Amino acid sequence: PSTNLSLDMPESGYVSVKAYNLIGQVVGVITEGNMSAGSHTMTWDASSLSSGVYLITAEYAGNVATQKIMLIK
Repeated sequence: PSTNLSLDMPESGYVSVKAYNLIGQVVGVITEGNMSAGSHTMTWDASSLSSGVYLITAEYAGNVATQKIMLIK
């Protein structure tokens, strides 16, 4: 079980994309570091996690975007 995530960067900068369970624990760091401007695709491998609902957060320049993902094995 894995999924692809897309991220469009308006300009270069530090990005943190993480996966959380519903009690707020980080269960995966998808990417963290400097990224160039443009479109990027990342893969989250969730094979070690159980089925359930997870939150993916992307933080960039003080902005946070969150998406809910349901993992079904």
